[in-house]
Amino acid sequence: MSQQMKRIIMTFVGVIITGFCVGAFQKANLGVDPFTSFVTAFANIFHSTYSTFYVIITGSLLAAVFFINRHYIGIATILNLFGIGPAADFMYGVLDRIFPNPSFGIRIAILVVGVLVISFSSSLYFTADLGVSAYDAVALTAANKYKVAAFRVCRISTDLICVIMGFVCHVTIGVGTVITALMMGPIIQWYNTHVSEPFLYGKKAD
Repeated sequence: MSQQMKRIIMTFVGVIITGFCVGAFQKANLGVDPFTSFVTAFANIFHSTYSTFYVIITGSLLAAVFFINRHYIGIATILNLFGIGPAADFMYGVLDRIFPNPSFGIRIAILVVGVLVISFSSSLYFTADLGVSAYDAVALTAANKYKVAAFRVCRISTDLICVIMGFVCHVTIGVGTVITALMMGPIIQWYNTHVSEPFLYGKKAD
């Protein structure tokens, strides 16, 4: 299999699985993810809707990324815009049929599995390097272009800023928000080194 074909497969699979995980987080109902917290905060400030500010903030980030590091805009960016929502709705529906009234233990299990899987799927399309979501591009640009710090540190930093903004603006912050903010960056980096890069390049990454 050619490296380009591997990149395309990693991008498609990574984005779709990410959407599935978003649906799983919604079913777990243990707190929104950091970026959702950030968007909701601005919606609350301006007494507007989440969907309105999702478009405004994502569009603003895409514009900034285009001028600062357009390398991160690609097929995965488009798939994120149009694929995450349907995939999330599909997975939520599946889990809702299986666990119509999940216990707290089941919700925790869904959350933990979701964090592990979404970190894996994010690693796949990050490593494929055919574009990322506007939010993902912020930490990647800080780490890879400006060398601010390792990716895991940059990702934790951007996630924490989003969570703090949400908390200040009275967005519901749960255990899921804290776990995703603190854990996704390091887990993604582990998957990059031990799974995604070896698969793409055909050898264990240095």
